[in-house]
Amino acid sequence: MDDILTLIKSAVLIIAAVFLILTAVGLLRYKDDMERILYARIHMLGVADMGCIIALLALNEPLLAITYLFLTPFASHAIANAYYYGEEER
Repeated sequence: MDDILTLIKSAVLIIAAVFLILTAVGLLRYKDDMERILYARIHMLGVADMGCIIALLALNEPLLAITYLFLTPFASHAIANAYYYGEEER
């Protein structure tokens, strides 16, 4: 039974790693000269957040995963809001 759980955890960690690699490729692919690129990058980081949450759940850290799940949208919203209001002043 432990072997099956270990295989499932390994598969989940591999899936989370794939999410993180896809996010890194997405972040590097877009150039800074595009208009409103910050919003696209925040959206891509949402994929990385889900990968990290899945990894934390696979590592048997549910409290940390729930904390991460609730705190990252607030940080993303704060960054996007600051960029939006800073963008109007340009």
